[in-house]
Amino acid sequence: MDYTSKRKKTFLTIIALAITLFHLIPFYILITTAFKEKSDFSSKWVFPKQWSFVNFSEAWETANLGNAFINTIIITFFSALLLIILGSLAAYPLARRQTKLNKYMYMFFISVMVIPPLTALVPLYNLVVDMGLMNTRLIAILNNVASFMPLTVFLYAGFIRSTIPKELEEAAKIDGASTIGTFFKVVFPLLKPVTASILIISCVYIWNDYQFAIFFLQADEVKTITVALSGFFGSNSNNLNLVAAAAILAVLPMAVLFLFLQKHFIKGLAAGSVKG
Repeated sequence: MDYTSKRKKTFLTIIALAITLFHLIPFYILITTAFKEKSDFSSKWVFPKQWSFVNFSEAWETANLGNAFINTIIITFFSALLLIILGSLAAYPLARRQTKLNKYMYMFFISVMVIPPLTALVPLYNLVVDMGLMNTRLIAILNNVASFMPLTVFLYAGFIRSTIPKELEEAAKIDGASTIGTFFKVVFPLLKPVTASILIISCVYIWNDYQFAIFFLQADEVKTITVALSGFFGSNSNNLNLVAAAAILAVLPMAVLFLFLQKHFIKGLAAGSVKG
C-alpha cells in the first residue's frame, strides 16, 4: 500500500513539474529575446551571447512607460484601497447579522458576480460621457471598484463566518468597544489572508485591464500600461527585442506583488469561498 502510494505521489510530482516547465517556456523565450542585442539573430531558444539592457531603456522611453506606470499605479492602488475598506465594511454586517434583508443583499452580491462586465459597456459609456468623466483616472477607479465589489464582499463575508470566532467580538464589546471599533481593532487585523487574496486577484486584473481602459482612457496623459503597450506593440511588431523588454517591464510589478503575498493567497481564497 505504501509502495503504491509512493509511486502515485512520484507520478503526480512528475506531472506537476512537466506542467510547470510547459508554462515557463513563454517566459524563457521572453527573457532570452529581451536581453539580446538587435544584432543577435540567434535562435530564441539560445541564451544571449552578450546580455544587454539597452532594450529596456529604449522601450521605456519609446512607449512612454513612465507616464503609463504612474497612471496604472494610481488607478490600481486607489481601486484596491477602496475595495478593501468598503468591501470589508459591507461584508461584516452581512456575515454577522443574519436578517432577511442582509440575506437578500448577500444573494444580490453573489448574483451580480455572474454578469459579464462587458454587458454594461454601452450604457456605462453613455453615462461616463454625460458625466464628463472620460479620460479621467476617477472613472477607471470607480469602474474597477464596482466590478470587483461583489467578489470582495463574497470572500470577506465567507472568511469572517468560517474563520473568526464571535467570542472575540463579544469580548471586545464587553470591554466597551463600539461596533466599528470592534471591527477595526479585532476583526480587520485577522482578515490578512483573505485581504492578500483579494489584492492579488483584483490588482492583477486592474493592472492588466484593457477592455475598459481602451474606451475610457484614450488620452496620452491618462493611458495605462496595457493601452500604451498596445500601441507600442503595433508600431514595433518587427522589433521583438523591444516588445519583449516592454512586456517584462509591464509584468514585473504584479509578479513581485504575488511573491510577497503568495503565502496568504491560498489560505484566504479557500476560507473566503466558504458558503455562508
